[in-house]
Amino acid sequence: MIKLEDSITTVFFDFDGVIKDSLEVKSVAFEKIFLPFGRNIAQKVKEHHEKNGGISRFVKLPIYLEWANQQSSASFIDEYAKKFSSLVVQEVIRSDWVPGILEFMNNNQQKKLFLITATPQNEIEKIVCELGIHNIFKRMIGSPTEKKDAIKRVLTQYSIDPKKALMIGDSIGDYESALVNNLSFILRRTNLNKGLQQELNCRMINDFL
Repeated sequence: MIKLEDSITTVFFDFDGVIKDSLEVKSVAFEKIFLPFGRNIAQKVKEHHEKNGGISRFVKLPIYLEWANQQSSASFIDEYAKKFSSLVVQEVIRSDWVPGILEFMNNNQQKKLFLITATPQNEIEKIVCELGIHNIFKRMIGSPTEKKDAIKRVLTQYSIDPKKALMIGDSIGDYESALVNNLSFILRRTNLNKGLQQELNCRMINDFL
């Protein structure tokens, strides 16, 4: 089981790839949604999504719809976001836990634990409640709030010293959100962030065991 320094009072967690091994679920869903526009478009979408983890689907969808020569009006984006959600929610719930994460969170209940994710707010609340881990977190913040803004809001609201807090994530978005808020960062290694593993100089883990 990985250990945190006694000085750390607060931990921010990403969800996909940190709590649940659900990254592939979302890659497959994006590919499936855009497959009607051709295999090349679907593959391009999948690759972009995998290289840009931690970014809201509402930021990605206008890009993907443009690639597919489709309108990117608010109503059309919302339609595709609902298609995506219908494909992923139950699959995320059924996906495997990252090894050791439940024990890690339970063993650190004396600290303030926050969930910061690019998953839409209502969706992450549903997922976390169905998983029975909603009481673990002091607060959960999803999109449309950007991660860096969510962290800043929490630090201010709860009068948290950034030097006593850290973020555990798996994407460049997670790292940059921690960096801009002066937090320490732990990268959870996955098959999708091998390039990032080479770029970053920070603590890295394979799991929480």
